[in-house]
Amino acid sequence: MFDLEKKPSREEWHFDLELPEEWQIGLIVGPSGSGKTTIGNKLFSNSFKQFEWPHDQTVIDGFSKDLSVRQIASALSSVGFSSPPAWLRSFHVLSMGQQFRANIARALLEGEEIIAVDEFTSVVDRTVAQIGSAAISKAIRRGSKRFVAVACHYDIIDWLQPDWILHMPEGRLERRSLRRFPTIEIEVEPGSTAQWETFRRHHYLDHNIARSAKCFVATWQGRPVAFASVMSFPHPTRPGYREHRTVCLPDFQGVGIGNKLSELVASAYRARGKPYRSCTSHPAMMRYRAKSKLWKMTRKPSRVKPIGPSSSMKVLKRTNSRTRFTASFEFVGPTNHKVAKLWGLI
Repeated sequence: MFDLEKKPSREEWHFDLELPEEWQIGLIVGPSGSGKTTIGNKLFSNSFKQFEWPHDQTVIDGFSKDLSVRQIASALSSVGFSSPPAWLRSFHVLSMGQQFRANIARALLEGEEIIAVDEFTSVVDRTVAQIGSAAISKAIRRGSKRFVAVACHYDIIDWLQPDWILHMPEGRLERRSLRRFPTIEIEVEPGSTAQWETFRRHHYLDHNIARSAKCFVATWQGRPVAFASVMSFPHPTRPGYREHRTVCLPDFQGVGIGNKLSELVASAYRARGKPYRSCTSHPAMMRYRAKSKLWKMTRKPSRVKPIGPSSSMKVLKRTNSRTRFTASFEFVGPTNHKVAKLWGLI
C-alpha cells in the first residue's frame, strides 16, 4: 500500500553519555518513539520493576510482610498518598493517581538502590502529575536511593527537580542545579458544611461533620483541593477553638497544602485572643507539627485517658478514642488579623 520494502524497520541512536558522579534524581524525556525506554533499559536494566498486587487484599497487605505498618504508612504518606481509608482498599479499585503513588511508595521500600519508572505520570491528569512529581521528589531526597523517571511530558521538570535530564532522541544530557519548586497559590474562603460532601470520604477517621462547625475551603486554579473546619472548645480555664476536620484531596497531597490551610485558619482564629488547639492521630501530621515552630505539643502521642463519671462530660466521653494513639497541639504561631477581618471573625 505504501510502497515499502518488505523487511523489518530499524532505528538507531549513537551518542556518548556520561552521567554525573553524584545524583539522586534523573529524567529521560522525549516524544513517543524517541528511544526513551530503550536507552532507559540499556542504562538501568535491573531497576525497572513491576509489582504484583493482590486482588482480594488491601493495599497495605500488598507490601512485603517484613515491613511494619508504621514503615508502610510513612512511605505512603511521603509520596502524597495520605488517605488511610484508601489504604484499606484493593489496589485495583484505586484511582490511577493513587495507584501511581502506591507503586512509588512500594519501590521506595522494596526496590533496589536505583528505582526506574517507565511512562512516569503518563496515566494521570497533568495537574496531578505535577503535584505528584513534587511529592515524590521530596520523598526521594529524604532518603538515599536514586530515582530515574522515563516520561514524554516536559511539564514535570520544574516539579520533579531532576539532577540531570537526558533529552531524546538527540541524546543531549542536561545537568541541572536544584531550584525552588513552582509556587502553588491557593485561595481560601469561608464555606459551609454542605461542601464537606466533596471531602468526607477522604478523611482518615470520621466521615461526619458537626452542624455547628465553621468551614473553610481552599481552591487552586478554580478547583477545590482542601477543606478545614473549626469548633468552639470548652475549657474550665482556657476556652478557645479546636480543629474539627482537615482534609486535602488525594490528588493534591504531598506538597503541604493541608498544613498551610490548617495554619492559616489557626492564625485567623488566634486573632480572637483565644487558644487554638488540635488533636490528631495522623502520623504525617503529628510528625510535621512536632518539628514545626508554629505548633506546641501539649500531649505526646498516647491513648487518651478515661474521663471521669461526671455527667457533664458524657458528650466528650463519647467523642474521645481509647483504641488509637493521638497527640495534642496548640497553635503558637503569629496571629493574622487581616484574614480574620476578611472572614468576619473579628
